[in-house]
Amino acid sequence: MGMSEPPTHLVPEPALWIGGDRVVESSGGRTEHVYAATGRPTTEVVLAGPAEIDQAVALARESLPGWRDSSAEVRRDTLLRLADLLLVHAEPLAALQSLEIGLPVQLARRMPALAADHVRYYAGWCDKIGGEVVPTWPGRSLDYTLDEPYGVVAGIIPWNGSLMSMAQLLGPALAAGNAVVVKPSELAPFVGQRFVELAVEAGVPQGVVVVVPGGPPAGAALAGHPGIDKVHFTGSAATGRQVLAEASRNLTPVALELGGKSPHVIFDDADLRSAARYAMSGVVALSGQGCANGTRLLVHSAVREQVLQTLTSRLRRIRVGDPADETTVMGPVVSRRACERIVGVIDRARLSGARLLTGGGRCGGDLADGFFVEPTVFVDADGDGELVQEEVFGPVLAVSSFDTEEEAVSLANATRYGLGAYLHTNDLRRAHRVSRVVAAGSVWVNGAPGLMPSAPFGGVKQSGSGRIGGVAGLREFLRPKNVWMSV
Repeated sequence: MGMSEPPTHLVPEPALWIGGDRVVESSGGRTEHVYAATGRPTTEVVLAGPAEIDQAVALARESLPGWRDSSAEVRRDTLLRLADLLLVHAEPLAALQSLEIGLPVQLARRMPALAADHVRYYAGWCDKIGGEVVPTWPGRSLDYTLDEPYGVVAGIIPWNGSLMSMAQLLGPALAAGNAVVVKPSELAPFVGQRFVELAVEAGVPQGVVVVVPGGPPAGAALAGHPGIDKVHFTGSAATGRQVLAEASRNLTPVALELGGKSPHVIFDDADLRSAARYAMSGVVALSGQGCANGTRLLVHSAVREQVLQTLTSRLRRIRVGDPADETTVMGPVVSRRACERIVGVIDRARLSGARLLTGGGRCGGDLADGFFVEPTVFVDADGDGELVQEEVFGPVLAVSSFDTEEEAVSLANATRYGLGAYLHTNDLRRAHRVSRVVAAGSVWVNGAPGLMPSAPFGGVKQSGSGRIGGVAGLREFLRPKNVWMSV
């Protein structure tokens, strides 16, 4: 049974749109977009280079005052209309997201509603942004603060879910009154432009949001641009360091949401079937290409064999295949380069002595031409080795065991990352106790609700410092001004 043809009729003609200007010959050149499920090109992509970044930032600066000075009611109602449009166009948006990265359509179809929830949540904040009166007793004075937008924000977003990334960035940034220049990855260039078209249709003035897909040169030009007032970056720690270096030339503030090596800790008193099912998501969700995926499984030694038996049995039944098939649970990884890199990690883990339980290579048969990697589980890998310490960003799980709560915490914290942590226990006191001491920006106990718009998400240590979601996510795009006057 062959692979379905991707919905290429949804792909726009190769061009950059900077406001109303169509750019077909750019300083960034062109690249091919390749459909990950077949390994075949779909279209050429025009990439932004330094010249187009200059043009985009200039347009955003020109457009900023009208949006910044608009009333809270105007911004609120515009964002509510945008949320509605995301739902009206949910089906083509999901299909376009699936085409970009080979995301299974059953998962892609959830994304528009989640994106709309984020936009709608921040719409509700527009008319609640304000300052506070600062006590000055006993002096005869008035002191108060104003919450002001930064101005023009640079958003550098990842390829592994561009629809959600656009909503998580633009919801709070626009609610706060900023203009935004967004650089999507060259691997996923389509959804961002469609998002902007819907934003303009909703009433966001042309030029307030500019989307310029590009590679590393475009990201460097944007992060280091003197016309940018803040950078919000989501991606790998290695690229985050480069963004910081570029932004430092202008002392531009940077918010970073970086990678992770999240522990999934199963204690011996947990609901083991439920815990194994959630542990499986670290491999299967986004084909392991999620920054917060639980890619280190830590299991109490008393229940280890039972958990592993359930986990591997489930993984062997997972339907890996055609993203357009409604029954497909796991699709390909994003590119040939990513596929070869992940298989390299698997091969090196074998050579280092880790024991392979299931998976271990590329998928064959009808999937051989695409970038499909088998769901893979290793046990007893070197705790200081690549498999345990480095972010694989693929469907590979490293399993270790522990005997005490203190050992579990020590293993959970034994990486330079600190994005998420997953705990499974029926002991409420233990859940609170471990949640306090585990080094992670988010802790999920006995489940995982996804990224709720009302909850802050971000990391500690080398998983970054910025936050998306909740009031903390709004604060990333506002800065306080203090006003004192004698009375």
